[in-house]
Amino acid sequence: MYKTHRGHESMHVEMILIFLCALVIAQVVLVQWRQRHGRSYNLVTLLQMWVVPLYFTIKLYWWRFLSLWGMFSVTTSYILFRATRKPLSGGTPRLVYKWFLLIYKLSYAFGVVGYLAIMFTMCGLNLFFKIKARDSMDFGIVSLFYGLYYGVMGRDCAEICSDCMASTIGFYSVSGMPTRSLSDNICAVCGQQIIVELDEEGLIENTYQLSCHHVFHEFCIRGWCIVGKKQTCPYCKEKVDLKRMINNPWERTHILYGQILDWLRYLVAWQPVVIGIVQGINYSLGLE
Repeated sequence: MYKTHRGHESMHVEMILIFLCALVIAQVVLVQWRQRHGRSYNLVTLLQMWVVPLYFTIKLYWWRFLSLWGMFSVTTSYILFRATRKPLSGGTPRLVYKWFLLIYKLSYAFGVVGYLAIMFTMCGLNLFFKIKARDSMDFGIVSLFYGLYYGVMGRDCAEICSDCMASTIGFYSVSGMPTRSLSDNICAVCGQQIIVELDEEGLIENTYQLSCHHVFHEFCIRGWCIVGKKQTCPYCKEKVDLKRMINNPWERTHILYGQILDWLRYLVAWQPVVIGIVQGINYSLGLE
């Protein structure tokens, strides 16, 4: 390989400079796009997240991922269909948040297991259980990939469903005042009546009050903030302190995990595009 590329040092330097410049410009463009037109940015990113892995799985014959991708796509498409219906069924918000909360927890579990398996192998502990390093590393990488990928997909789809359902119910609008007034015993996320009092212990779930004094079903507001990536009150848009909402220190890792998923979205959706642009520039300049 060294003999083949001998004498091409200047060309390699040019290719590296082109890659770095494209990377910086792409970062600036994507940040500006996200800040100015966040809705279109999220939709395009979600579409790429959905399509790009499908291309590689079909090309490389990864049938296991393709089958899981198909089941996830069919179920999520049905959930999206239910969330965008008008009028909205009374049980739809809970169905939506239960599904995406399940996806979120499964992806979190797979991500943790995959990370531990990789560290397990790097420390050589697989030898104590007579497991080949290649097998344990492959298991860790695959588990980590499944967890991170479906975690990103689930959170993006949950955000779309949250906006659609809340705007349909009428207590929330993306860039305006609520179209309906909120009663004291109504949850602004699902639009259903709140039965359990604030200081009362419920059988299924409790009632939670934000710092703005608006009251919600605990399950609904957790789904709205943690799964749906919202950090404002569904009614008045006051800032929500997620650390105050999650008292259990073990659950606070979900916030960090959500931030990791947001960062990973760029790598899966936009990094292949940047690399494709760099290769096109190199090919046009005769550097390939």
